Amino acid sequence: MARDESARRYHHGDLRAALLDQARLLLERDGADAISFRAVARAAGVSATAPYNHFESRRDLLAALAVEGFTTLAERQRSAAATGPDGAAKLVALGRAYLDFAAHQPQLYRLMFGTGVQHWHDIPAVAAAKAASFQPIRAAITGRHAAQGVAESTEIAALGAWSYVHGLAMLLIDGSLDRSREGVAGADLATVALRWFIDRAMT
Repeated sequence: MARDESARRYHHGDLRAALLDQARLLLERDGADAISFRAVARAAGVSATAPYNHFESRRDLLAALAVEGFTTLAERQRSAAATGPDGAAKLVALGRAYLDFAAHQPQLYRLMFGTGVQHWHDIPAVAAAKAASFQPIRAAITGRHAAQGVAESTEIAALGAWSYVHGLAMLLIDGSLDRSREGVAGADLATVALRWFIDRAMT
């Protein structure tokens, strides 16, 4: 694409979105290390200095991708939480939605949890988006505890659930989980693992 054509295309202020789109494509194809202002600008067909008009640094660009990822994850979690009343089935649905997100966007998922950039908690926008993505599981656990008359800390239970499903997600996206074991399909195996955890650790 010629430079003048690119300028016309992004005249109405959508260059930031276009740069993020290209960064996301590079991320999933080549990983976080492949993302640079020059590479993203080249992919978008604009000058190498154009990203500086929208992002302060490469870290700022990666942070924007992480915010998008956590925002999408939060939306998926809210949709899963709306599937029915509180209980084990809702917790399984939340876990499945989480695992599906990680499986379909593995490089973005890795980035969201620190690959390529350390200390995400120092960036308010990322920290806020991450916290929002965690709210549906907190609410579901609170509802389950209320129904069972359990006085256990919701925060501790939610942290345990998050730790478990995050570990399971990493096993899935890294190919460490043998999906053919005992003839169980990968999706079913994940569901069985989620139900096992909920039945034993969250009662």
